[in-house]
Amino acid sequence: MPPVQSQETFPMIRKLIVLMLVSLLGAGLQAQTLAFPSKPVRLIVPFPPGGGTDILSRLVANKLTEVSKWTVVPDNRAGAGGTIGIAEAVRAAPTGYEMVMGQKDNLVVAPWLYKNLSYDPTRDLVAVAHVAYTPVVIVTASTSRFKSLADVVAAARAAPDSITYGSPGNGTTIHLAGEIFKSAANIRITHVPYKGSNPALMDVLAGNVDLMVSSLPSAMAQIKAGKLRPLAVTSARRSTSLPEVPMVAELGYKDFDVSTWYGLFMPAATPREVVAVVNAEVNKLLALPDVKAAIHAQGAETQSMTPEQFSSLLKSDYQKWRGIVQASGATVE
Repeated sequence: MPPVQSQETFPMIRKLIVLMLVSLLGAGLQAQTLAFPSKPVRLIVPFPPGGGTDILSRLVANKLTEVSKWTVVPDNRAGAGGTIGIAEAVRAAPTGYEMVMGQKDNLVVAPWLYKNLSYDPTRDLVAVAHVAYTPVVIVTASTSRFKSLADVVAAARAAPDSITYGSPGNGTTIHLAGEIFKSAANIRITHVPYKGSNPALMDVLAGNVDLMVSSLPSAMAQIKAGKLRPLAVTSARRSTSLPEVPMVAELGYKDFDVSTWYGLFMPAATPREVVAVVNAEVNKLLALPDVKAAIHAQGAETQSMTPEQFSSLLKSDYQKWRGIVQASGATVE
C-alpha cells in the first residue's frame, strides 16, 4: 500500500513544479535572445524618404547590416507628423523583429497636440537606444530677401500674416519651434505643414514658402550646397556643424531652446534581453569614428545611452513639453 502524503507535501510539489517551469522558460528565452536576430529586422521610419529621420535610420540600418552582420530593412510609414509610424510600431509583435526610429516630434510633442492618439509612448513603447540629437534650424532660400532673422521679424511686423513657413508636419517639434518663435517675437506668420521634410525643402527652394523650420540633418545638404541660407539655430548652444550660425537666444530671445533627438523603440512587452542586445550593438556603432563623422556631417551629434537613461529622457521631456505645448496654444485636429 503506497504511503499517505501529508497535506504539506502537495503545496511543496506544486512549488517545485512552478520553479522548474520558470527555470525552463528562462533558459528558453535566454537561448532565443542569444540567437537574436535569426531573421531580418524591420525598422519603421515614420517619415518619408529624404528627411532627417530617414537619413539617420538608413545609416543605422546599413551599419548594423555591415558591422554586426544583421539584416535591418528600413520601411517608411509616413503621415500625421510621424504618429502613423509610431502607432504601427506599438501594434507590432513584441519580439524585437520590429522597431521604430522615434524622435521628440512624435513621442513627446504629438501626444499633447493630437486629441485622439492611440498610444502613450511612456506606456506602450520601450526605449532601446538613443542615436543622436540635433538643433532645429530656421532657413530660407539663398535667393530670398531675408538675410537675417531680424529681417523676418521686421517684415512680419510690417505685414502680418504675409510670411509663410514650412515644417515637416503638424505636431512635430519643428512645427512647435516655429510657433514658439512666433510667440516670443510677437509676430504673425503662417504655418504650412507638409508630409515630411523633403517636400517642404523643395517648396522653400522654389520660393513657394518664405521660410522653413527644419532639423539640421534634413537641411544640411542644401545648406552645404549654398542653396539654403541658415538664419538661426534654436538650441541652447551653437551647432558644431554650423558654428557661424547664431542661436535664436543670441538674437534677443533669451532662454529660447528647442532641439530634437532620435532613437530606437520597440513595443513595451519586448523581452528586456533583446532590448539589451540591440542597445549594445547600436552603442558600438555610435563609437565608430566613421559613424560619428557621418552623423556629424548631417548636423547631428551621437549620444549613447543605456535603455534606462533613454527611458528617463523620454519621460522627462514628455512632461516638460506638456507645458510648452499648452503655453504655445497650438493644437492639431
